Amino acid sequence: MLDQPLVALASAAGAAVASAAGTDAWQGLRQRVARILGHGDGAEGVLLERLDGSVVELERAGSEGRELARARLVAVWQTRFHDLLEDADNEDRAQLVRHLNELVRYGQQSFGGVAAGDGGLAVEGTVDIRADRGSAAAGVMGGVAIGNPQRPGPGHT
Repeated sequence: MLDQPLVALASAAGAAVASAAGTDAWQGLRQRVARILGHGDGAEGVLLERLDGSVVELERAGSEGRELARARLVAVWQTRFHDLLEDADNEDRAQLVRHLNELVRYGQQSFGGVAAGDGGLAVEGTVDIRADRGSAAAGVMGGVAIGNPQRPGPGHT
């Protein structure tokens, strides 16, 4: 049984595969996944076919079913990575952890779309933040705060 950090890593790797499917990052990511899961035993071709099947599945789902299809792909690839980690001995597992961490970092890079780092929020398109009827709206980016300024009170100029 895997400990929580390894389960989280398998989940992040599965999410990286599902997120990259059909994007500019896909070709590089699919090669990495095939090398990791194929571990040099000639299974890379079959894995590449399965990975490409993930893209086909998303395309067939259309815009209405895309999120459900993507969630299914996350689960499928998470399970594959989980099983790989669980079946590995300690020495192989340490190497797999390094490879999966690299895969997740690669998947988090921006390839013409939007991306955000740890604790970030990435939005493609328009963001409209409003405050009305005495409410406040704000966002924080690093040390920069954006939003309604504090109203000066007595003694403030």
